[in-house]
Amino acid sequence: MQNQTSTVTTVRKASISTRISKPLQLIGAFVLGAVIVYAAGFVSTSAVHNAAHDMRHSQGFPCH
Repeated sequence: MQNQTSTVTTVRKASISTRISKPLQLIGAFVLGAVIVYAAGFVSTSAVHNAAHDMRHSQGFPCH
């Protein structure tokens, strides 16, 4: 009986953890992507800026 109870508890905790983790991962990926795109757009090094600029155009993102 002890083993069943701990298994059910573990499954419930994993389910809750997954429900919380997925949105946090999506938000984190979005924030990281936005920081990279906008930071590269404003960086003063022309090589990094040009690489980001070309990448935006290759993805169909209009920037000017």
